[in-house]
Amino acid sequence: MKILFKRIKEEISKEHFRVAIFGSARIKRNDKNYQMIYDLSKKIGAENIDIVTGGGPGIMEAANKGHRAGSTGTSHSFGLLIQLPKEQRTNNSLDIKRNFSKFTSRLDSFADLSNVFIVAPGGIGTTLELFYIWQLTQVKKLREEVPIILIGPMWSDLIKWVKKWQLKRRFIDRKDLDGIFFAKTPEEAMKIINKAHKLNIEGKRQISKKLRNLKEHV
Repeated sequence: MKILFKRIKEEISKEHFRVAIFGSARIKRNDKNYQMIYDLSKKIGAENIDIVTGGGPGIMEAANKGHRAGSTGTSHSFGLLIQLPKEQRTNNSLDIKRNFSKFTSRLDSFADLSNVFIVAPGGIGTTLELFYIWQLTQVKKLREEVPIILIGPMWSDLIKWVKKWQLKRRFIDRKDLDGIFFAKTPEEAMKIINKAHKLNIEGKRQISKKLRNLKEHV
């Protein structure tokens, strides 16, 4: 059953653990990245964990569709849609949705809702989402320190660039990388998600720092 987004505060108050998934709207259903995110989201749904996406096609559709396939029926699939000059198609696997006219308020809603962020292959929009959330963690503007999981091979060169040009020149501190993790497969991503979920249930703070011993940490 569809849940009206005006109940968003009510849903947040339930303290569901939520994973945001960013990625390209251009990825087709026969793409291996589509299947990867579908499989990952199916696993997330099976763990009774909510997901939050942009609600559109491509990676977003794979995430919402996979979550629905794996869900036990007690978790939710959120879609935060953005109004564009060329209207973006809404996927059909959303439980809760809302339309935004501004990217900033939409990104702030992602930040308010989510406990973990997955960054799948994508373009400028996906990169913007990554750096927006990363900066919020850097300046401690989120409700808690959250892990950011970069899935797939395309992000490793970006982190190398960050280390070479920003970290080496002390434009950032080494601790600014504490919350960044790599995952090659859905299984590796779920290892991080499940550990973060367990720490969250236990009421632990500074979750990303407690995950640094994982081999997926950058």
